[in-house]
Amino acid sequence: MERRRFLHGTTAAGAAVVAGGALTATAVSGAPASAAPRRTAPLRVDIVMFDGVEELDCVAPHSVFVNGQGRAEVRYVTVGRPGPIRSAHGVGFQVEHRWSPEKADVIVVPGGGYVRPEGAGVWAEIKRGVLPRALAAASREGLTISSVCTGAMLLSAAGLTKDRPCTTHQLAKAELEAQGGLVKNARVVDDGDLVTAGGVSSGLELGLWLFKREIGSDAVLQVEEILEYEPRGTVWTAHSSS
Repeated sequence: MERRRFLHGTTAAGAAVVAGGALTATAVSGAPASAAPRRTAPLRVDIVMFDGVEELDCVAPHSVFVNGQGRAEVRYVTVGRPGPIRSAHGVGFQVEHRWSPEKADVIVVPGGGYVRPEGAGVWAEIKRGVLPRALAAASREGLTISSVCTGAMLLSAAGLTKDRPCTTHQLAKAELEAQGGLVKNARVVDDGDLVTAGGVSSGLELGLWLFKREIGSDAVLQVEEILEYEPRGTVWTAHSSS
């Protein structure tokens, strides 16, 4: 709770808090930490689903946004035909919404199946090519494209991480760098309209960071209390790179 009070009151750019042995960087501009863009409508978040998706990659950010007290609207979407999706470990999802990036403020791309290149998951989606092409075509002003874990490899296949600061699961960092990404060893890497998060559980950090960035610190503190979770690890931002 003391940490929450400190985060609520800090206004220093690049402020960091050490909690439980983990460094959490809250690098922001010179504006007060509670400042955020004013929204007249809920933040629209689409989480992309595909066979072989890692369950926690999609469920963790979903849990953040659905607990936002109406400040966000979140949907599971697919570039294929809406219907059942079978995840990496067998959990089934019923995806009802088609890919429509023009309706979203944030797109979240989960990972999954990276260690099984012949099965369903990231590699199969890269080989198929439909999702990478859709992601490449989706970029526009006002849209943030983000990823969890090895979802960054789908962004890389779309050409979105080349020469951009980014991160992914530790097993995929070398490949992401080889494909031109400027890999940072951070929990979340925020490069404006491209935001990437590290390993499987970092979907919570991704969701909380985007919620804070787009809606505000007061709002995200409420979500943290509901989830009974405090972010860990470093958030790298373009503002903190100097």
